[in-house]
Amino acid sequence: MRTSRTSRRTRRPALLAATCVTAVGLGLGLAATVPVAAAGQPGAGSGSGSTGRQYDAKEVRHFLKGFYGNHGPSAWEREHLVTEELKEKAAQTPDYDLLLCAQNTPKSIDIGPVTTAQSAGVGWAPVTTHWDKGQDTQVFTAYVGLDASKPMKLMDISCEAPNG
Repeated sequence: MRTSRTSRRTRRPALLAATCVTAVGLGLGLAATVPVAAAGQPGAGSGSGSTGRQYDAKEVRHFLKGFYGNHGPSAWEREHLVTEELKEKAAQTPDYDLLLCAQNTPKSIDIGPVTTAQSAGVGWAPVTTHWDKGQDTQVFTAYVGLDASKPMKLMDISCEAPNG
């Protein structure tokens, strides 16, 4: 059976995607086998005490941009990319979206410059939500664990404006 050139081209993106998923899966599997020096100690979940690689500012920014997107995190992101502690904290505010520090969906979202504190195992960035044609804005801070032996997750939110 002869395959046309077009059908081979349309399969390439699918093959590339499958290869990437397999490589990521293998990488995560290997990362899960790396011992964490602070396992079993308080604070081990935040990335502090880890002797392995840590996520850098560029990776944190990429994560936050993907997590927040244009209008806020999806249900899947809220379930899989947020720590259990932050999920519990957010559940205590049923009429308020703690992950957006708002009650409504913003028109757009921008991620500011990322700061990392390698010794503390935490990275953070200001998140600006835009409302009503972008003239009204609100700024809050999102915090992410830096321990690269674990998948990156949103670990805390401060609804107070940075430096304010």
